[in-house]
Amino acid sequence: MTKRLEIKRPDDWHLHLRDGDVLAAVAPHSARDFGRALIMPNLVPPVVTVKEAVAYKRRIKDALPPESAFSPRMTLYLTDTSSADDIAAGFTDGLITAVKLYPAGATTNSHSGVTDISRVETVLERMAEIGMPLCVHGEVTDPAVDIFDREAVFIERVLAPLRSRLPELRVVMEHVTTSDGVDFVSSQDRNVAASITPHHLMLNRNALLVGGIRPHFFCLPVVKREVHRQALRKAATSGDSRFFLGTDSAPHAVEAKECACGCAGIFCAPNAIACCAHVFEQEGRLERLEGFVSVFGASFYGEQPADETIVLERGDEQCDFAELVVAGTQAIRLFDPPEQIHWRVLDGSGFFDATLVPERRII
Repeated sequence: MTKRLEIKRPDDWHLHLRDGDVLAAVAPHSARDFGRALIMPNLVPPVVTVKEAVAYKRRIKDALPPESAFSPRMTLYLTDTSSADDIAAGFTDGLITAVKLYPAGATTNSHSGVTDISRVETVLERMAEIGMPLCVHGEVTDPAVDIFDREAVFIERVLAPLRSRLPELRVVMEHVTTSDGVDFVSSQDRNVAASITPHHLMLNRNALLVGGIRPHFFCLPVVKREVHRQALRKAATSGDSRFFLGTDSAPHAVEAKECACGCAGIFCAPNAIACCAHVFEQEGRLERLEGFVSVFGASFYGEQPADETIVLERGDEQCDFAELVVAGTQAIRLFDPPEQIHWRVLDGSGFFDATLVPERRII
């Protein structure tokens, strides 16, 4: 039986596009299914100033097909020495959508991040005054804290005290991974929200570790116990507008993943919507998919949902997604879900096969 579902064009409120050859290779994948995306600033060097963000946005637009209507929303990388005036001016001028807080050393290219939240109080106070969102990578980097507990400890040590000091500050807990995170967001007012990734909805730590280490399931924050995955699925499919899609699609070369000290990140942009449809169908909540992927994030960031729509189709046959994307001399492996996926996003002709779209450089 074939089933079709039409929804407003989705948005991705947490996306890594990298730069150079990788940017050119992966940007068209997001542009195909998504209308807007919040672009992460952890390049090397990071995107710290408005001028740098404007230049990066130009490079993103240059990497897209000429007819693409995909619209990047830019962020700035918060450092101990970030300028409150520059950040505020970028937001007021409509050039910057949010600021990203990386605790120093927490994840990929985060070593220039914030060493202590007290060092950026002036910036956060200004952001609270003007209504500018703060996106947080919610993990502590204290080596005494177990990696599976870093999100819960971050809430206790950093986020809860910050909310007490600046309750008017708008905060997004990015790629939330635990029941602790879900419970915290649910306990707050509408100034606090959370993005959830497709892979955290589908993977637990058994998927990463049982039967051998699977490096292409390794991401940060790391996938957690099954009880946390179930909490994320409940939140995502609840219809609560504080929870919305942010893919955290993060491309890395295969050789950087499959090595003695592999890097963190899952490249999921090409099949993110299909995976979300799969999860919502499993939970019996397909009618709530549009809110999660197309409406709630836009609303939090002060934007209207897209007027354009996309069509998803569910068939009896398993979808065979392309395996690799070529970026210059590198290959990037696409997220391979541990379950059969039967949903796909159709193109305008009513048919889509990734292997037949050469401009996406998939092999």
